[in-house]
Amino acid sequence: MTKPIPHLRWWIAGALFLSTVINYIDRQTLSVLAPYIKAEFQWNNTTFALLIISFRVAYAIGQSVSGRWLDRVGIRRGLPFAVGFYSLTAMATSLASGLTSLSAFRFLLGAGESANWPGAAKTVSEWFPRRESGWAVAIYDSGSAIGGAVAPFLVYAVYRFFNDWRPAFVITGLLGLLWIPLFRWLYHAPEAHPRISDAERTDILTNRADRAPTGEKSLPYTTLLRQPTTWGIVLSKALTDPVWFFITDWFAIYLVSKGYQPEQSLLAFWVPFLAADIGNFAGGGLSSYLIQRGWETQRSRRLVAAVCGLGMATLAGAAFTDSFAVMVGCFAASTLAYAGFSTIVLALPGDLYPTGSVASVSGLSGTGAGVGTILATYLTGVVSDRYSFEPVLITASLVPLLATLALVTLVRPPAPDIT
Repeated sequence: MTKPIPHLRWWIAGALFLSTVINYIDRQTLSVLAPYIKAEFQWNNTTFALLIISFRVAYAIGQSVSGRWLDRVGIRRGLPFAVGFYSLTAMATSLASGLTSLSAFRFLLGAGESANWPGAAKTVSEWFPRRESGWAVAIYDSGSAIGGAVAPFLVYAVYRFFNDWRPAFVITGLLGLLWIPLFRWLYHAPEAHPRISDAERTDILTNRADRAPTGEKSLPYTTLLRQPTTWGIVLSKALTDPVWFFITDWFAIYLVSKGYQPEQSLLAFWVPFLAADIGNFAGGGLSSYLIQRGWETQRSRRLVAAVCGLGMATLAGAAFTDSFAVMVGCFAASTLAYAGFSTIVLALPGDLYPTGSVASVSGLSGTGAGVGTILATYLTGVVSDRYSFEPVLITASLVPLLATLALVTLVRPPAPDIT
C-alpha cells in the first residue's frame, strides 16, 4: 500500500507557488533587460509599450480560453502542457532579431502563461476547505512577487556573465521544463489521489466550497455572465491589475527616467515585490482568520478588499517626492495593498461557483484584467513620452477605488441556477 503524504494539499499549493515563480521569472526577463534592449534597438517608450501589448493581448484572450480549456481537460494534463509551451517559447525568444520577432515570441509567451492563474484557482477550489482557501491563494499568488524579486538578480547575473541579453531567456526558460515532472508526479484529483490520507480526503470533500465531484461539467457562459457577481469579479480585476503590471513592466524604465541606473537600483526593484509578497499573506491570512472566528466568508472578503483598495492610492505619493526612499516606499505600500486585494479576488470564484466553472470565471476576470492592462500600457507609453510618469502614477492610484466599489456592491452569493 502506498504511504500517504502528510498534509498533501499544502504540497500541492507549494507546487502552484513554484509554477507562479517560474511564470513571473520568464515574463520579467524582458522587463529587467528592457533598458538594454531598448538601447540596442533604439526604441522609445511608445514602441516598448507595443511590445508589452503583444504579450498582454494573448494573455487577455488566453485567460478565458485557457480557463475554459482547463475546466474541460483537467489540471493534471492541462497545466503542465501550458508550462511546457511557454517555457519553450521563452527559450526561443533568444532568437529574436527585432520588434516583429520579439513581439511574436511575447505573444506566444502570453498565450501559454495565461493558464497559470485559472489553473491555480481551480486547483485550490478542488483541494482546499473554504477555511483555508485564502491561505492557499496567498501561497500561489505570492509566487508572482517572489518571481519578480528573483528575476533581476538572476537575469542581471546571466547578462553580466555573457555580456548579452539572449542567454538570459534560455536559462530562465529551462526552469519550467524542470517543474513539469514534479507536478505530474504530485497532482491528482483528491477523490482519486493515491497518496492522500483518508482523513485529509474527507476534510477536503466535506468542507470545500463546492462538494460536487471534481470534473463536473462547466456552466455555459450565458449563465455565468448573467450574474452580477461575475461582473464584479471581472471589473475588480480589470481596474486593479494595471497598477501591478505598471510596476512589473515599467519600474526599471521609471527608475532610469529618474536618473538611477539598473545596476544601482536592484534593491529598489526588489522592494515592491517583497511588499507584494507580504500583502498576499496579509490579505489571505486575515480573511481566513476572520472566517475561522465565525465571520461569514463574503463579509470577511469584502472587508479585506475595501481596506486594500484604499491602500493602493498610496502610489500617488511617488509623484510628489524627490526622495528615493519615499518614492520606493510609495510603490511598496501600493503593491502590498494590491496583493492583498488580488488574493481576495482570486479566492472569489472558488467561493461562489461550482468547481467545474471556477477556471472559467477566473479566466473571464483575467481577460478583463488584460483589456484594462492593454489600455493602461499604451497610455503609459504615450503619456510618459510626451509628459512624464507623474500623471500615470496619480491615475493609477485613483482607479482602484472604482474596483473596490465594484467588488463590494456587485459580488454577492450566486443565484440558485449556478449552485
